[in-house]
Amino acid sequence: MKTQIVLKFILLVSIFNLSAQKKPQEILIIGTMHTVPKIVKKSYKPMYRFAKKYNPEAIYVESPMPNDNKSWEYLKDGWSKGYQKFYKKSDSIQKTFAFNKNKFDMLSKKNYENLTSSEIDYLIDAYVYKRDNGNYELITYLKKYGITGAKKPTRHEDGDLTYKLALHKNLKVYNMDDQQTNKQYHTAWNKCVKEGSKNGSNAVGSEINKKQYSAAKIPAILRKLGKHTNKRASLNILHTMSSFNYVTEDTKACLEGRKFWNERNKRMAKNIATQVLASNKTKNIVMVGAAHVIGLEQELKANYPNLKVILMNEY
Repeated sequence: MKTQIVLKFILLVSIFNLSAQKKPQEILIIGTMHTVPKIVKKSYKPMYRFAKKYNPEAIYVESPMPNDNKSWEYLKDGWSKGYQKFYKKSDSIQKTFAFNKNKFDMLSKKNYENLTSSEIDYLIDAYVYKRDNGNYELITYLKKYGITGAKKPTRHEDGDLTYKLALHKNLKVYNMDDQQTNKQYHTAWNKCVKEGSKNGSNAVGSEINKKQYSAAKIPAILRKLGKHTNKRASLNILHTMSSFNYVTEDTKACLEGRKFWNERNKRMAKNIATQVLASNKTKNIVMVGAAHVIGLEQELKANYPNLKVILMNEY
């Protein structure tokens, strides 16, 4: 009798373990508004509560991959003054900084609340040396605001959502952005807009933007801008505008712009999926500009069927 009980127990444990192993890795995508106006400065507060409740094991941010030389080749003189400054700092520190892998590995695994001021400074320099912009920004945020993060709204996704969540969960962040063809995308965008003034596309786009703005007013006042932004209808509109699917005529420039937009989303999805699949993390959260959400969802579902992809409002 004892033997049968033991065997049954072992069988139950085996079934439980097998079930746990089969649990799919999931990716929850949250569409952000980047910087919000002062009048709705607390818009990220409900999104932060939601993200904490989700309880992620990994956080992915819209920041270039450290080893993505093509993106950095553009960004070192590109659209972002912040990225320009970071690249110059990284390029300089790689020539002078005495990087110690053992020390870095030890400190990067340490709880944030236990890091000393000098250890924080070392990590900041180490992440600059490694050209890891996401974690450089995170540790700089820790140095500035402390373990609980900014008390007053910063009005930006990093300060009010992403880095607060990372500190709360004691997690590093994973970079996943790709800006290899961002210059070409913006060149095509400008040409498409010029052409749109002649063929009626701009009028269509302007009308869509007006409706989107009007629809967001009440949710914004009620501190539900994040929830409104992550409605599938809102996400579809943002995707439509960014991919030039609203145009009345597919000119060469508009087609090129759509091509570069879709290719960027495809590479970003690959960056996310490759890192998720290489990890043993089940609950992964992606913070990304809301215009990218639909494109990422499409690419992830089409090319990585073993990953469970969920949008914020559909969780």
